Amino acid sequence: MTTPAPTDTLAERFATARQVADAVLFEGYVLYPYRASAAKNRLRWQFGVLVPPGWGADHAEHSHQRTECLMEPRSGARLAAELRFLRAQRRTVQRLDSDGEFTTAAELELPDRVLVPWDEGIEERCPIDVPVAELAGDGVTVPFSRPAGEETEPVHDADGRPVGRLVRRREEIRGMLRLTAQEIEGPYAVLRLTATVENTSGWAPDPAADDRDAALPRSLVAAHLLLGLSAGRFLSQTDPPEWARGAVAGCRNEHTWPVLAGPPGSAEVVLSAPIILEDHPAIAPESPGALYDALEIDEILALRTATLTDQEKREARGTDPRAAEVIDLADGMPPEVLERLHGAVRALREVTGPDPEPARPDTPWWDPGGDRDVDPLTDRISIDGRSVGAGSRVELRPGRRRTDAQDLFLHGRAARVEAVLHDVDGGVHLAVTVEGDPGADIRRAQGRFLYFQPDELAPLEDE
Repeated sequence: MTTPAPTDTLAERFATARQVADAVLFEGYVLYPYRASAAKNRLRWQFGVLVPPGWGADHAEHSHQRTECLMEPRSGARLAAELRFLRAQRRTVQRLDSDGEFTTAAELELPDRVLVPWDEGIEERCPIDVPVAELAGDGVTVPFSRPAGEETEPVHDADGRPVGRLVRRREEIRGMLRLTAQEIEGPYAVLRLTATVENTSGWAPDPAADDRDAALPRSLVAAHLLLGLSAGRFLSQTDPPEWARGAVAGCRNEHTWPVLAGPPGSAEVVLSAPIILEDHPAIAPESPGALYDALEIDEILALRTATLTDQEKREARGTDPRAAEVIDLADGMPPEVLERLHGAVRALREVTGPDPEPARPDTPWWDPGGDRDVDPLTDRISIDGRSVGAGSRVELRPGRRRTDAQDLFLHGRAARVEAVLHDVDGGVHLAVTVEGDPGADIRRAQGRFLYFQPDELAPLEDE
């Protein structure tokens, strides 16, 4: 069933897509402030966790993913698929006692780090390469497994003396990848590809316990798929051709979403991820490296990480090697790299043509002075048949459904209109100062008024 690797072109595009897939794989792996003791790092891994069916049946998490998308393979095409996920490896800390025995400890202090218990993520891959023709009917089913195991790593102090060890334990994981393809009725040779990933581990939890931590080492974490055609193309699920919209709408995707990956304009590779992405996602070129917390802005993460105390950085370095890399990255980031994180403009384009650049107005478009047809100080409007403008006295009647509590306190108060303002959408707002307000003169000097719509005011006297 397994045959030579995909063509060079497809392999290159897999490599491009894998950059984004790596970001999906490690999204949320360890969050700022990158310490195991932080509250936000105590509930790990929120995306793409396929738990053992014996545990997921009674909880919100699932034991399978289902991807469906349309493809137009050419004659003799092959499908390359790669399932990728993290395997949670449980690490415990043991201290070496004076009698030469190892005892489990909550932490182990070292000069440069503080080692603590932690679940490390080990990357796993399950590749397969098959002719598209073999996917008809029952398709191809590939079972996979990873055995249980245990390893120890000695820990030494600054002088090289043994002070403890790290014990890493892995639980058995079993799963299954099934690929099928069904022809779609219509004028084009289109197939619906179905890729199902299942956790088939037979582990069952203690009925008296509700322990997600016990299920994680037996789960496929951040599971996602890379799919590639050696000849042909996939159709976009978000922007398909008009003739394919009905067939795309009939695709069923569960706990994952497929998008076109690789360089813009290509359609030979699909990334099916547990995070909704747009077609042809890419890592920003300004990104200095993996920060694992994409819900935050890289610039803010880098600045905050650099300001952690030395003790906090020691804890982060002892939490996980990837967290230690983030600390080193923030500490050693050159100013020019940090400056690039401040933002980038990607929508600029060169403007060519015979038309000269229009004259720049004296005032910006949003400034009332930019429109000679309006004047906030002289314009007037009609309210209840009366002309109202700057200097008019009005009674405030704030609308209950479109204002805040502070304005409601002003209901029934008398006020003086300072200006009549027209917004760009054609709406009218009146700037007012409340009578009896000791700060009214300051408000006028600074232009800091209260604003009401015409139906929230009632004239108090004729002009």
